[in-house]
Amino acid sequence: MNKMEALRRASEAGLDLVLISPNAKPPVARIMDYGKYRFEQQKKLKESCKKSNTVSVKEIRLSPTIEGNDFDTKLKHVRKFLTKEGAKVRVSIRFRGRAITHKELGQQVLEKMAEVNSDIASVISRPKMEGRSMFLMLAPKSEKGKKKK
Repeated sequence: MNKMEALRRASEAGLDLVLISPNAKPPVARIMDYGKYRFEQQKKLKESCKKSNTVSVKEIRLSPTIEGNDFDTKLKHVRKFLTKEGAKVRVSIRFRGRAITHKELGQQVLEKMAEVNSDIASVISRPKMEGRSMFLMLAPKSEKGKKKK
């Protein structure tokens, strides 16, 4: 139908004439309550935002020559982040001075951290060097993996 006829029908029904596809031949329009449509769209957007899950990354810094008690304290922090908050954890070791010549010590500390947390966390990225630092990424194990075991 032509534009004037569509506008007349929309006003008789007390609704709006909304252009759906302006580039089509002929253009496509719909008679609807535009305010209600906008409200429904905003409602869907809010629902999707509530369901979305943002993952934060916590960082724990260690030393390549860390002692046992200090390691245990840092381990408790990592376990707390992984279980309570569900955050990914980035364990980093910064090499200062001549310690950079003994990268294997830092790698051993990171491997030990990954091994101790293997029951609740999975390793996302193995220990790797970036500049003067070495990093390891841990993420909580998924619920699906726990149920299967």
